[in-house]
Amino acid sequence: MRYEIHGPSRKGVLRQSLIVVWLCFVTVTGCMVGPNFQRPQEPVPARWSGPLPPPPPQPATLVEKELACWWTVFEDQTLTSLIDRAVQSNLDLKLAEARIHQARAARGVAASGIGPTVDTTVSFTRSRSPEQTSNGTEGVVSNQYQAGFDAGWELDIFGGVRRGIEAADADLQAAVETRRDVLVTLTAEVARNYIDFRAFQQRIAISGRNLKAQQHSAGLTRQRFEAGFVSGLDVANAQAQVATTAAQIPLLEASAQQSIYSLSVLLGQEPAALIQELSPALAVPAAPPSVPMGVPSDLLRRRADIRRAEAEIHAATARIGVATADLFPRFTLSGSVGLQASDVGPWFSWANRLWSFGPSVGWRVFETGRIRSNIEVQKALEEQSLIVYRQTVLTALQEVENVLVASAKEQERRQALVAAVAANRKAVDLAMRLYVEGQADFLNVLQAQQSLYATEDAFLQSAQSVSTNLVALYKALGGGWEAEPQEEVWSPGFASGELVLPWPSSAPGM
Repeated sequence: MRYEIHGPSRKGVLRQSLIVVWLCFVTVTGCMVGPNFQRPQEPVPARWSGPLPPPPPQPATLVEKELACWWTVFEDQTLTSLIDRAVQSNLDLKLAEARIHQARAARGVAASGIGPTVDTTVSFTRSRSPEQTSNGTEGVVSNQYQAGFDAGWELDIFGGVRRGIEAADADLQAAVETRRDVLVTLTAEVARNYIDFRAFQQRIAISGRNLKAQQHSAGLTRQRFEAGFVSGLDVANAQAQVATTAAQIPLLEASAQQSIYSLSVLLGQEPAALIQELSPALAVPAAPPSVPMGVPSDLLRRRADIRRAEAEIHAATARIGVATADLFPRFTLSGSVGLQASDVGPWFSWANRLWSFGPSVGWRVFETGRIRSNIEVQKALEEQSLIVYRQTVLTALQEVENVLVASAKEQERRQALVAAVAANRKAVDLAMRLYVEGQADFLNVLQAQQSLYATEDAFLQSAQSVSTNLVALYKALGGGWEAEPQEEVWSPGFASGELVLPWPSSAPGM
């Protein structure tokens, strides 16, 4: 009896080809296990509870533009220049950009799993068989030359790879939002340090003017003492006041110098790089009377930290699908094609070709609960991300409300200090006139000068607080970055689990 093994018939080849095509189609359009991402619906109040500044008479596009470049409302060219340079050279921002590059590369690594892999090999083997001592034959030395390609494709039937790509896209979006958050913080820090520096300059100037006035008073007191009109106590009090005011100036100068150092480092330069540029004294940048507030729900769209927290929820949700896919079998197509010969000459002859092809299925049926435990781990991480998101939203709302209250009360305080400064200047003039005329004690002059210096310094600090509160408000509102067209890393359908690929998108869920 003779058995013959024939190659596959034409119908068999066609049937195998159809099976391969079907498996590829299932890979592209198959279901994806795991939950689909749903944007969190965090309730926010309909309006702000704090006192609001008057709304600006601007269309929405201009309001968005002002939020993006809010520092221009101060109309300070030096501040604008500092922020522009900080955006170009700040090291924290460069670090955030490098992490975007890392996340984009990691997304490429995840996406590579959706397609096949092909390896090429070229080898030469020289071998010798052992001597056949039973019949006396000698060992045979042989050569083998081989070259070919090996290919493998794990079909993503249940969407584990696509969920991994979805998670990588969300990680990339989170890195983009982190960079925006760093940008918001950077612009606010540059503005705050610049305002503080100008305020220190003005406080030094106020201290200098009061010091000169007090030195003049001390000189008059000494003259009156030498003439026998007053006692030595007045002279001692006048000198003590002069020394006290003079002692404040070095502290203010040190703080001003430290502000310059902070600004220089924010610009990615050595601490003393901006000393010459910023040395000329200028006024504290004045805050405008109106701010584009919007409504609380705008924070969910505008704040980079909230957007980042949402992206992290998305990534955690997708990774549940990655872990769930391990419960199901894995389908792999593998094959190889090449040439093999025992000599170099006929190595590339078509008669020496070899090939193999075949599908395989692997399914881990027992692993003592590891896969299901991993799914629970990913679910717990998703729950943590959702909690972080809610906390981020509440913190953002609190920051805005805190700044609104602080700004409103500081405006009231500033108005009161305007009146206080005017009254104290008048009191100093009257006290000096009465003292020179001998109708009042020097104690009145001393108290009036002390009050004037204190109120002038408090007024300057209040003006500083009004401007820094405005900076804090813009930061709390998420200002400092501008949305670009098609800025989202994922597509609009991606939130439902669909992935935009060069082929038809997959069904959202299983």
